[in-house]
Amino acid sequence: MSRIGKQPVEIPSSVTVEVKDGVVVVRGQAGTLEVPVPNVLEVKIEGSQATVVPKRETKQTAALWGLTRSLLANAMEGLSKGYTKKLEIHGVGYRVNLQGDTLVMALGYSHDVTLKAPVGITFGVEKNEITVSGYNKELVGNVAAKIRAFRKPEPYKGKGIRYSGEIVRRKAGKKAASA
Repeated sequence: MSRIGKQPVEIPSSVTVEVKDGVVVVRGQAGTLEVPVPNVLEVKIEGSQATVVPKRETKQTAALWGLTRSLLANAMEGLSKGYTKKLEIHGVGYRVNLQGDTLVMALGYSHDVTLKAPVGITFGVEKNEITVSGYNKELVGNVAAKIRAFRKPEPYKGKGIRYSGEIVRRKAGKKAASA
């Protein structure tokens, strides 16, 4: 039995949910998301709640039950509220600019690093902070991770791109030899 899977998902008033064969289509003001449903599970919609119910009980069903319920809840929350991730840039000479829907970052390389926003993602830039927002939780997380991967924070000076609130463990540098 899955503790998470048993819980019903509240359907916000701004979101419509439709169950088709093997897929739950969630529509909101921001866009549309499709959540795949494994053939061992089914989704029932009663009033303003959606519940995921197993067709038969196996070990695999218990794992997929909680996963499917979480994916469904994330889709509904994303289309009603949206998701954001903030990244900070630390380092002398490290800059970021927004040109249209493209991020242009100077990260100490011989060239500027550019990243065009995928469909459903918007960037915001304020001083040394990048905001990645969108309605698909997975896509927001992947784009934020991709930006961070351009220049991961290094442990000696702490330079690089890090998530807002991320703590970078610092290492001691070389010490002068005692004479």
